[in-house]
Amino acid sequence: MDLAALWPLPGGTDVRDLLLAAYADPTRGYHDTRHLAEVLTRIDELATAGRSFELVTVRLAAWFHDGVYDGRPGAEERSAAWAERALTALGLDAGVVAEVARLVRLTETHRPSDSDAEGCALSDADLAILAAPAERYEGYVASVRGEYAHVPDADFALGRAAILRDLLAKPHLFHTAHAREHWEPTARANVERELETLDPAAG
Repeated sequence: MDLAALWPLPGGTDVRDLLLAAYADPTRGYHDTRHLAEVLTRIDELATAGRSFELVTVRLAAWFHDGVYDGRPGAEERSAAWAERALTALGLDAGVVAEVARLVRLTETHRPSDSDAEGCALSDADLAILAAPAERYEGYVASVRGEYAHVPDADFALGRAAILRDLLAKPHLFHTAHAREHWEPTARANVERELETLDPAAG
C-alpha cells in the first residue's frame, strides 16, 4: 500500500513525510506504518458502510494519532500537540485543527460519546485490530510486548491484563453499528483469550 498517496490534504507533504518517518521508526513494534495503513483502511470501511462523519478530519486524526509513540506516558497528548502545530502552520481552519487534536487525544481512552460520529469512527478503526484473524492478532500481541521489552514480564502482564479488563468492562468494544455487527464477537473472543494467557484465573 502506498501510504503517501493516502495523505488527505492536497499539500503538507513535508508533514506527511515526517509522520511516515515516525511510524517507520525501527524501534516501534505494533504502532508502525502497517498499523497506520490498517486504521486508514478501517476508516474507509466504516465510511463505505454508511457511517456519516467528516472523513478528511478523521483521516488526519488517524495520521497523527500515533505520531509520537515511545512507550512513555502522554504520547497521545504529544501527538495532539504535534497536530496542532503542524496543521496550524499549514493554514488549516482553527476549528478543524482543534477537532483533529481532540480526536487524537480521544485515542487515549477510546470512549467517545454515542453522538460523537468522528470519535466513534476513529476509536473503532484504531481498535479494529482486536477483531483481526488469530494469526494477525497474535502478531499484534507480540509486537506490543516488543515495544515494552524494557518492562519485566510480571509487570507487563499486570499492566496489559488491566487494559484488557478495562476493555471488556465496556458494554461494547466498538461504537458504530457496522463494527458492533462485524467486529465485536471476534474482538471479544481474542481479548478474552489473551487475558487468560496473562491471568489464568480470569478464565
